[in-house]
Amino acid sequence: MLGLRRDKKDEEDGFSVNPFNNLEKTAVLQEARTFNETPINPRKCCHILTKVLYMLNQGEHIQTTEATETFFAMTKLFQSQDVTLRRMVYLTIKEMADIAEDVIIVTSSLTKDMTGKEDMYRAAAIRALCRITDSTMLQSIERYMKQAIVDKVHSVSSAALTSSLHLMRSSSDVVKRWVNEATEAASSDNIMVQYHAIGVLYHIKKNDRLGVSKLVSKFTKQSLRSPYAYCLLIRIATKLLEEESEGRDSPLFDFIESCLRHKSELVIYEAAHAIVNMPNTSARELAPAISVLQLFCSSPKPTLRFAAVRTLNKVAMKHPAAVAACNLDLENLITDVNRSIATLAITTLLKTGSESSVDRLMKQISTFMSEISDEFKIVVVQAIRSLCLKFPRKHSVMMNFLASMLRDEGGFDYKRAIVDSLIGIIEENPEAKEAGLAHLCEFIEDCEHTVLATRILHLLGREGPRTQTPSKYIRFIYNRVILENAAVRAAAVSALAKFGAHCEELMPSVVVLLSRSLLDTDDEVRDRATFYLNVLKQSNKQLNSAYILNGLNVSVVGLERALHSYTQEPSETQFDMKSVPLATQPITEQKAAEVTPTAKAPDKVAATRQDIYAEQLAAIPDFQALGPLFKSSSAVQLTESETEYVVRCIKHTFASHIVFQFDCTNTLNDQILENVTVQMEPSEGFEVAAYIPAASLPYGQPGITYTCVALPEDDPTAVIGTFSNTLKFLVKDCDPNTGEPDEEGYEDEYVLEDVEVTISDHIQKVLKPNFAASWDEVGEEYQMEDTYALSSVKTLEDAVKNIVDHMGMQPCERSDKVPADKSAHTLFLAGVYRGGHDVLVRARLAVDDGVTMQITVRSSDETAAEVIAASVG
Repeated sequence: MLGLRRDKKDEEDGFSVNPFNNLEKTAVLQEARTFNETPINPRKCCHILTKVLYMLNQGEHIQTTEATETFFAMTKLFQSQDVTLRRMVYLTIKEMADIAEDVIIVTSSLTKDMTGKEDMYRAAAIRALCRITDSTMLQSIERYMKQAIVDKVHSVSSAALTSSLHLMRSSSDVVKRWVNEATEAASSDNIMVQYHAIGVLYHIKKNDRLGVSKLVSKFTKQSLRSPYAYCLLIRIATKLLEEESEGRDSPLFDFIESCLRHKSELVIYEAAHAIVNMPNTSARELAPAISVLQLFCSSPKPTLRFAAVRTLNKVAMKHPAAVAACNLDLENLITDVNRSIATLAITTLLKTGSESSVDRLMKQISTFMSEISDEFKIVVVQAIRSLCLKFPRKHSVMMNFLASMLRDEGGFDYKRAIVDSLIGIIEENPEAKEAGLAHLCEFIEDCEHTVLATRILHLLGREGPRTQTPSKYIRFIYNRVILENAAVRAAAVSALAKFGAHCEELMPSVVVLLSRSLLDTDDEVRDRATFYLNVLKQSNKQLNSAYILNGLNVSVVGLERALHSYTQEPSETQFDMKSVPLATQPITEQKAAEVTPTAKAPDKVAATRQDIYAEQLAAIPDFQALGPLFKSSSAVQLTESETEYVVRCIKHTFASHIVFQFDCTNTLNDQILENVTVQMEPSEGFEVAAYIPAASLPYGQPGITYTCVALPEDDPTAVIGTFSNTLKFLVKDCDPNTGEPDEEGYEDEYVLEDVEVTISDHIQKVLKPNFAASWDEVGEEYQMEDTYALSSVKTLEDAVKNIVDHMGMQPCERSDKVPADKSAHTLFLAGVYRGGHDVLVRARLAVDDGVTMQITVRSSDETAAEVIAASVG
């Protein structure tokens, strides 16, 4: 104990306690020549082998020549009968098996030790031998392996079984012949042998579902000695339950539930963990597992308490009501000496507690926040955020607590979690906006993280101008222009410009402040200030909306490609932004991004799904004249997944055409399909312009065929329709084994489900952060208005969801969320209609007996406004 204390003190004083630090590879390999000395010094050789193993495990690269030389010197150590040295030799053989050459030279020595009388050698020899054995040599030792699996010495049997598991990767056919021996070992009275034997049996049969079912059925009816074997069976049974349709009526579920009454705590926890993690479990099915975990919460063993509270913490995310019964036990754990347990207990209570307990829980959390690591602090922050969304009236208490945590010491991930939570609360709860912005303004006064500062400035620029007193935020933003680095200064300039564009009374002051950045040392800051000043001085609301308040919603990859194409082919016409594809990634209003802490920011913007489709379609000569791709839909299945031909459809919308892409898969191994097309019967006005067949469709290999349809020219408002489809092809029978097709074939066809073209296929979602400015920018020139009674829906929430899904447009100003207990609501939608025309929709909804909607559509194009307005009726 004194030695341990001294080591701890040395460690704190900065002294190294690792005797193998600063090892020189060359010196160690030189020492390995000691193995050739006579007589052998076991103690010295063990020390050298330890150094070699340490270097290998630290990732030191040893050349093949060096490794081979050391390996051959080490083989001399088989002459020594020292047990410790021999076991070190086995370990080194295993580590060097992949880097040294001709390691099979020790096969005879290892086989001799494996079959010898010295039990101390046999188990380790088996492990080393199986490590260097390949599939061709395995048959020569197969007889010995079978004997070892059923050996009376438990360590030997266990070593043979675990080695069999490793051999399954390379020689599964040979290991499968050992099933009888593994079955015999499964009846062993040793817990580890039984566990390993059942593991081997499962891996032998895992591709045979019926075989696995019989295996589980057999062993669940027996009384096993090994708790580890029970845990393995529970995991196998859980996997089988996920795959079968019987659900909770299956005997497998009964087995898992019966394990909750096992005498081993290990098995009880595994069963409870399996039940609570099953999908679609009811409260009644969860109850016995929750009861067991509740008992573990009061266990004297810290590991059990930790396991129980950690599992309950996860369950509380989906089933808070089920965990509420454990609240009393969880409250007792708040004062647990283990701070990890206390943190998990408090965060679970935050998810399951009532509104009245919030204040008390906050006080209890504050007592130990300084004692726990950042990792657990993040868990607490996330729990507080979810609680704030659950009880919005308590936002002030929780936001004050989060703000105090922001002022404490902590790393980037911890601070980011708090900022994400505050932003999430601001966006979900309008009443919390001003208080949240005030807390974030205080934080950026002393924020050392550029990423967080720029994010908060972006939020201030978006939300600040729409508060009651926007001028109070100007000071905090301008301080960043004076005191921060270039990236933060640039973000601050953009935020100031948004205040000037939105608030006329602040515009003169903002112009003065921006003019001070015209001589900034950074070119990005200077360029932004110059650009925004020139726009603001025009005093034009439309310019403010287009260039300051609402940014460009274009694909970066598409913009790069369009600009490159424009510069390659000089033209007198100006570059048209409408030729650039729109951004197609799901747009959210600054939701907290799930970012992996260790993830590296990409050097280049990744191409979106639509960018990839655009490139593929542009490579087809027949489609090059269609112009830029406007939108690609999600895939729609036109067949069941079990049918002989599997087909799905993706709709690609262009300015005056729609290209239907059919991804086809042939699931018959005795046929090859050739000249595959999908013949379409279009609605009135639509006309098929071209078919691009898939030349060949072998078994299991996906192929693509295209059908190009021209949109009606006579009636531009006719944009929706239903298309019937038939898969047509030439069938050639083939040999399932070789894939060689017959020379002759015959024509055949297969009827597919209909494809619908809806209004959403002609509209691309775009986000307008400032909808009011965009509404004024588009103007009243092309405005349509009408009133409808939505008889099929009964609530505002359902009405909003149906309208958004039908229109295929982007909800703005978080208007897709209907406040509780409201009888009226206004929904704002934004999008771009085919051809690059902005479309805005304002839907005023009121609920009485049913839902009544007054819809107003504005667009920069008359046809677009008519189409959108008519689509609702």
